[in-house]
Formats: sequence, C-alpha cells, structure tokens
Amino acid sequence: MSRTIWGLHMSTEHETVPVDQGYVTIGWHHMGDLSTLPADREAFKQRFREAYDDAKAGAIPVQAGVLYRFAYEMQQGDYVIYPSKIDRMVHIGQITSDYQYLPNAPYDCPNRREVKWLAHVPRTDFSQSALHEIGSALTLFTVTSHAEEFMAALAGEATGANDVDDESVEEVSTQVEESTEDFIIKRLKSKLTPYEFEKFVAHLLTRMGFFARVTSQSADGGIDIIAHKDELGFEPPIIKVQCKQTLESVGRPKVQELHGAIEQGEHGLFVTLGTYTSDARTFERGKPNLRLIDGPGLVDLIYNHYERFEPRYQMLLPLKRTYIPGPSISSAD
Repeated sequence: MSRTIWGLHMSTEHETVPVDQGYVTIGWHHMGDLSTLPADREAFKQRFREAYDDAKAGAIPVQAGVLYRFAYEMQQGDYVIYPSKIDRMVHIGQITSDYQYLPNAPYDCPNRREVKWLAHVPRTDFSQSALHEIGSALTLFTVTSHAEEFMAALAGEATGANDVDDESVEEVSTQVEESTEDFIIKRLKSKLTPYEFEKFVAHLLTRMGFFARVTSQSADGGIDIIAHKDELGFEPPIIKVQCKQTLESVGRPKVQELHGAIEQGEHGLFVTLGTYTSDARTFERGKPNLRLIDGPGLVDLIYNHYERFEPRYQMLLPLKRTYIPGPSISSAD
C-alpha cells in the first residue's frame, strides 16, 4: 500500500528540538484535545468557531481542515517532510504514533505525533519546483507533484537537481512577484475607504516629487487629486487625477469623462486597482496629455518610491527588500 507523504511547517521557536527528540507538532491549543471530536470535518469547524470566535469565515474551513488531517488522516507509516528554516535542511521521516495531546507542551503546541527521522537533506539537493511545493502556505499539506524526488532523496539517490533549472527558477520568481502584487492590491482595496485611497495616491505623488492635494469628497467634478510641481500650483504642468478603487476593468467612457475635464495645457491621470479595456487604452494612445495607471502599474510605482513612504503607509503595506532569481543575462561577445 502506498503511503501518503505529508509536508508540515513548524514555528522557528521550536528550533531543532522536534528533530532532536523525534516528533512533529502544531498549535491551536484553544481547540483542546482533538481526539475528543468525532472524525467529522463539520465538528472541527464548529469547535474552531467556538475556540476562535474572531477568526475570519474564510479561514475556518482551512484551519479546521489542517487540524482534522493531523488528528485523523495522518497514519502510522506515512511519510512527513519538514523544511526547517533553522538549519535550512529538509528533514524526512515516518510517522510512528497515533495523534497525541500534550496540554503542557511548550509554545502552545499540544498536538503531536512521534516521528522517526530518516534523512536530513540540504535544500540545495532539490529542484526549485520541489522546494516551492513544500513551501506551501498551509501548515499541513500533502506532497504529490514531487513525491518521487523526495523519496529518491530518502533512498540516498541523486535527484539530479544540483544543476539550476532556469525554467523552474523563473516560474518561482514569477509566482513570488505575482503573490506580492496580489497582496498590495488586496490591501489597498480592503484596508482603505475610497477617500483614503485617494489620499494614498496623493501621498505617492508627493513622493514622486509633486505637490498634491485631495479635492473635496463631494462636488469634485470627477477630479479627486490636483498635482503640480510648484508649491502654489501656478506653474505647469497641472495634473488632474481620478482614482477608482475598483478591481474591475475601467472602460473608455470613464476615461473620456476625465479627459473632458482637462483644460488646455493640463494633464490627466487615471489610477485604478483594476485594468482598462482595450478601447480605453486606444483612447489613451491618441491623447499625449493622458496617462492610465492600472493595478500592476501602481504596484511598480509603489516599489520605486516605497522607501520614502510615511510610516503609516509602510505599516499599511509591510514590505521588505529582497532578491529573487531573474532572467539570465548573456554577455556580449
């Protein structure tokens, strides 16, 4: 019978103790002894709602599912993969016990299973796509796509992953970029009111070297921000900005409305979290004094000027500078 291969993440607070002492553990101590619940996912969801009444509705089935799998779906003999951030090793072992509840366990992690650790393999021995699979955002998950690669490492066989797979690296880099872009756009959509979003765009413009003021919330004539290069706003160019805190596609009529409010010698800027229709883009190309910024374009501007943001906006968008692999650069002959 084939055995399930589980991937599991543990907090760095545990250091190397789980590997040294032979176990894996997860938290959610307010759930109590999971073995007192029937092997029923709905029962786990209900207990989770009661134990964590401030949990978001969308998170309940995910977290309850993790706990259900740990208590009931994991079986003795199943394999477990633990990618440790402490020693940058991929630890591979085999489950040797049923579910255990240790109420006095450290770090509020009472849910435990004993493990016989069988191999400790450097991360660099695996392909980038395999590392991406075990980098799941979930605490507990099944490993399927690269199961053979991990089992080969357990058997001491070369995986052939020491050579860098450019395609896999590029795929992972793209996924990181897309995830960060999604995070920024979702925060700007969910954490700000439309008027606060206008203030955010105005702040971005000031960090780009403009003076910017947000217009009144009512009777603004479709102009949300007026930006200019001099402090008094007399010297051209004057930029009139419209902001749409929407994830939907903005069409040509809305863009034309902004352009109709632009007087001679002025410029128009339309900023949205979403996208623009092809008709809107066609209209933009015919108007040299009009610029359309979509969600990805806004994210790029945020990256370029983030270090000069006020602390409140850095708290809104907590980002850190890091490096990820990029496309190969060929040297000229």
